[in-house]
Amino acid sequence: MMTNSSEVMATVFEADEPASQSLHEEVLTRLRDYIVEGNIADGARVPEKQLCALFGISRTPLREALKVLASEGLIDLLPNRGARVRPLDKQEVADLFDLMGGLEALAGRLACEKATEAEFLRIEKIHHEMYSHYLRKDLSKYFKCNQDIHRMIVEASRNNALKTAYFSLADRMRRLRYSANLDRHRDRWGEAMREHEAILDALRRRAPQELSDILFKHLRNKRIAAVEHFSDAAPALERADTSETRALETPL
Repeated sequence: MMTNSSEVMATVFEADEPASQSLHEEVLTRLRDYIVEGNIADGARVPEKQLCALFGISRTPLREALKVLASEGLIDLLPNRGARVRPLDKQEVADLFDLMGGLEALAGRLACEKATEAEFLRIEKIHHEMYSHYLRKDLSKYFKCNQDIHRMIVEASRNNALKTAYFSLADRMRRLRYSANLDRHRDRWGEAMREHEAILDALRRRAPQELSDILFKHLRNKRIAAVEHFSDAAPALERADTSETRALETPL
């Protein structure tokens, strides 16, 4: 049976499209995590050549991922000069955490009223996984569980407007929330784990005002730690930025 060549080409393109989308998502996730986890300093240039070698990819998928991260507010695209991790000042960090604190406080109140038992059990399961990662000092896996818990509480609120506001802010906040666990002046990571125990307990007891207050305080404490972390990083960044700019080429 003869097969039309155009049909063959269409089949090939259809088969290639999911693979292309899969590569895009993989590169985007790996690059986002790489930046969120502090592997490129706040305000520093993005080393495209090194990242292509690290991820085993060409510059095209990397640059596509950079465009997405720019739309999320994680990086800045510099005309004819590549990209850099978006620098944040203390006031912006404080404002973002207070806004997120307000959203999560409302989500906690609503989740106490509307979450199903199945949703609570899933949150409890992730909480225990997070605690095991904390004991092993695996910050990357701990942080993933941590973000899943906060997301699940917001989803349990059953409030679509709240969810839209939360998720529009969540990507911008990931690097800040991760950095809050790196505070060298106190055991912020340990404090956060204890706060999550209180979050789970209040949700279990369906105590809306208590959970609302705990979540807002949780975000306020993260704000303090994140501001301190970025303040500590600023002097080193100023010294390193000039040499990094010379070393990294690549216009977008």
